[in-house]
Amino acid sequence: MAPEVQSKKRKIDDEGVLVKKAKKKQKKQREDEADLDVEAGLNKAFARMDGQLLADHIAQKTSRFGTELSHIELSDLYISANAIKDITSYEKPRNLENLPDFLEKFSAEPEKLNNASKTCGAPHTLVVSAAGLRAADTVRALRTFQKKGNTVAKLFAKHFKVEEQVAFLQKNRSGMAVGTPQRLVDLIENGALATSHLKRIIVDASHIDQKKRGIVDMRETLMPLVRLLSRKELKDKYTDPDHPIDLIFY
Repeated sequence: MAPEVQSKKRKIDDEGVLVKKAKKKQKKQREDEADLDVEAGLNKAFARMDGQLLADHIAQKTSRFGTELSHIELSDLYISANAIKDITSYEKPRNLENLPDFLEKFSAEPEKLNNASKTCGAPHTLVVSAAGLRAADTVRALRTFQKKGNTVAKLFAKHFKVEEQVAFLQKNRSGMAVGTPQRLVDLIENGALATSHLKRIIVDASHIDQKKRGIVDMRETLMPLVRLLSRKELKDKYTDPDHPIDLIFY
């Protein structure tokens, strides 16, 4: 075959590959858009993701937003599939209305959800939300588990100073706490928020805002989230057979 004919054939083949890739990308974008229910505020794709799909999804997002990080730093932030609890069997919409029901179904001892440790600032359940307003709504949804001497802790930046939250955690018992990623990191690092009694971390992953963005879709929430979840004292317990912490992407 003449060189010019080979070159033309190769060009046609390359163009065919590019067209196929473009069509595949467009199909994926349509599927992604179909999962985004702005009216309900939900990304329904998370309901189908098992541990491996979630681990891959979070790793891709971390690589995308953590461009300044080295390969070693990125690997330190990696959350393995084995660390993530599979909740794909839950069929109800993952909204705040169903959150109490979800917690009862996926807790080994649901009757203890309204209990609190005798240690101040040491919740058994930590819910991580993208923003203060969403976290405030989550606190209201969880008040069904609140009782005298056991307050759902509000650990988000909107309207609350770190010093106020430190004082609250030092004086109050909370079985459950709701916060935004960076504020939770800050409170753990200054010793006010204890992780010693944690049994589960719930990431409010399915929720999206009016711009179709969730907690893993924005650099300012995703990066502190993975730094929180990959802390050694938490990471070591995700697969601990005796005293595990359930990591759940709701």
